[in-house]
Amino acid sequence: MSATTPTISTVWQCPQDNALEAAQQFLAAHGVQFILAQFVDVHGGIKSKSVPVQCLPGLTTDGAGFAGGAILGFDMSPQDPEFMMVADLNTLVLMPWMPGYACIRGVGMVGDQPCEMDPRNVLLKQTERLSKRGLRLMTGLEPEFYLLKQDADGHISPFDSTDTLERPTYDYRGLTRNAGFIEGLYGALTKVGLEVYQIDHEDANGQFEINFKYDEAVKSADNMQFFKMAAKEIANNEGAICSFIPKLSATTTGNGMHVHCSLVNEAGDNVFHDASDPSGMGLSRTAYQFIAGVMAHAEALAALLCPSVNSYKRLITGTPAAPSWAPVFIAYGDNNRSAMVRIPYGRIEVRIGDSSMNPYLATAAIIAAGLDGIDRELTPPEPQSLNFYDLTLQQVSELGVDRLPENLDLALTALEQDSLLAETLGERLIASFLKLKRQEWQDYHRSVSEWELQRYLTFY
Repeated sequence: MSATTPTISTVWQCPQDNALEAAQQFLAAHGVQFILAQFVDVHGGIKSKSVPVQCLPGLTTDGAGFAGGAILGFDMSPQDPEFMMVADLNTLVLMPWMPGYACIRGVGMVGDQPCEMDPRNVLLKQTERLSKRGLRLMTGLEPEFYLLKQDADGHISPFDSTDTLERPTYDYRGLTRNAGFIEGLYGALTKVGLEVYQIDHEDANGQFEINFKYDEAVKSADNMQFFKMAAKEIANNEGAICSFIPKLSATTTGNGMHVHCSLVNEAGDNVFHDASDPSGMGLSRTAYQFIAGVMAHAEALAALLCPSVNSYKRLITGTPAAPSWAPVFIAYGDNNRSAMVRIPYGRIEVRIGDSSMNPYLATAAIIAAGLDGIDRELTPPEPQSLNFYDLTLQQVSELGVDRLPENLDLALTALEQDSLLAETLGERLIASFLKLKRQEWQDYHRSVSEWELQRYLTFY
């Protein structure tokens, strides 16, 4: 009987000692020739340089250089030093849909200082604040997306032309008839260690959600960016478009990205959990303070968790739950999906965000807001377990519950007025974000939509 060749793991585990040598051996074993040195701009767009694998040592010391002035939102000029992405070997991951390639992330540097405009650095700074308290934030990000196709005339429709049910939620055909894409994406994610535990067809035709296991906040954001890259490229290989646009049409549900949060201590215990909570929600005093902080900064948080003009087509009122599912009221409640914060028991779920968010900035902002609640020992209002979709705006107002901003302009104004987020995330970063998004709002208002042409062309 011939000996069986041992399987080489496709999941990189970075050792504490001789990490560089181990990484080189791992990459050689998988035939990797190029490494994509990656970071994200302020929007969350993935930027890369392709680095030959033999240059990995320099990538971990000097880094890969980028012209900072060319990076959207980095507020750098041509005469500024280069932005250097210094690789962290812990983030090395294969790209299974692209044999011969791997990608890596790290710390963005300008000169001898971490770049304050690098969104990943912003999140690292907030997790360091937690670490000094003996805490870590664990997050589970739940991305929703559309799988689409576009014809020669530019018409967009579900990739599966038979996906036409009025209520396609959980329909099995959505899974079986898109099996090529789903299996390809599942295979790529599991090969690199992302534990996928649930895949479903969502409320809109062509809409899906894939859930993978939670992780520490920075790692979770890294995983999300890898997921988005993998989903887009595997869809493209299938002849499809994977879109994370928040709202595709007025009659379809939007693409949310809910953020499940729990703080854990050095022993790994969930400090948000308290079984003796008289409300039955299993929350500790720390959890209630964190929730109060998130609610206190909710309007400003909307600008970072719902960062596009299109985001606010998702945050709508006056409709039944089916076309939306997006909460618009600043409230929390026991398993209440119509509130901004849902309590699944012993942890919290921030539900306002959508799939266009930059996960690094969004998570950093949630930490900053939550810690403000803890530091000021804030107390949230009473939980609301009613269905907000059933109430009129007057009834909601009588409950003393406020609404999230109705458009990007109002959200940006709230962010502009929130000194805490500017101080903690960086005044320069927030100023650059506001400048970019104000321009987006102006561009939107200068455009003329199909709706306007249909309504006004012959009206007057």
